[in-house]
Amino acid sequence: MNKKIWLSLAHMGGREQEYIKEAFDTNWVVPLGPNVNAFEESLINYIGEDKKVVALSAGTAAIHLALLQLGVGLGDEVICQSFTFSASANPITYLGAKPVFVDSEADTWNMDPVFLEEAILDRVKQTGNKPKAIIPVHLYGMPAKMNEIMKISVRYEIPVLEDAAEALGSEYNGHKCGTFGEFACLSFNGNKIITTSGGGALVCSTEQEAHKTVFYATQARDNAPHYQHSEIGYNYRLSNICAGIGRGQMLVLQDHVDKRREINSFYRNELSSIDGISFQTEPTDLFHSNYWLTSILIDPNKTGGKTADELRLALDAANIESRPLWKPMHLQPVFANCPSYVNGTSEKLFNMGLCIPSSSILSEEDLKRVVDVIKSFFN
Repeated sequence: MNKKIWLSLAHMGGREQEYIKEAFDTNWVVPLGPNVNAFEESLINYIGEDKKVVALSAGTAAIHLALLQLGVGLGDEVICQSFTFSASANPITYLGAKPVFVDSEADTWNMDPVFLEEAILDRVKQTGNKPKAIIPVHLYGMPAKMNEIMKISVRYEIPVLEDAAEALGSEYNGHKCGTFGEFACLSFNGNKIITTSGGGALVCSTEQEAHKTVFYATQARDNAPHYQHSEIGYNYRLSNICAGIGRGQMLVLQDHVDKRREINSFYRNELSSIDGISFQTEPTDLFHSNYWLTSILIDPNKTGGKTADELRLALDAANIESRPLWKPMHLQPVFANCPSYVNGTSEKLFNMGLCIPSSSILSEEDLKRVVDVIKSFFN
């Protein structure tokens, strides 16, 4: 049996253990310390735009604390992209609020600005209240149409929380993803562009927001000599050990982005001639995707009936991992009673789509194996 080719493995740069050892040697084996501070600083320098960054235990925690600071509470509504992972929507429910799902547009596969505005107007009509926030997602690293989304945000005075969990290193109109909204979340899960094993971060617009995030993430302890709490807090801070991994990963972040883009280009060169295969693609030069995962669509009307799921099974039989695109949130049983503004775009993408191996650690031989299996399947 050939070795397993995974969809998206972590890729170490070489210096991670140096920072982890430093934490052990200095006894900073806690959820704060020099690695946390340095990791946050490196993210601030990379993202730019005078943003502040707080390292947390997960991207999900970042969304939760952002929504909390945006005043989301019991009975409120938050607009969320439907075509995403459930972690984009779950934190809305932590606060007793309800997601309102908006479909994607076909260019980027991200939140459709037309449906976004329609949803806002209809929710005001239905409930008498505006949604409290808008959560667009930069899916698989592809930037959303942030010009249009931010214009709507300003017009209706509804803040944007960017889910940039998959988009570290992606840019829209020369600006890093995660710098457009009032807040943005990042993820450093083991399969992302860089990893801290598990972990995430909240990108904030002000120093005050960053301080509040740290406050909530460290059990909301008041400034007193004893343990006093006037608000509910959470145990969401990133450990100094995991942050050491992050420090090492930041040294190779751009290399990882460049490699993923090279892998995407390789697949396009090898597979675009196959009738019925198309790729998630940057619509114009405003968009610069990190191509975290290379994602393809299989049109059975052009492939003699062969489907994305049949290709997934063929790859699996060759010991190669692939994955269907995200199942839209408005189709998930847990969100069945939530309002949705959809036209079938994300459902079509889900039914036709597949993510193929994209890790920056993949060798030329690995990529050739993947391509050979796909070509063989269609031939």
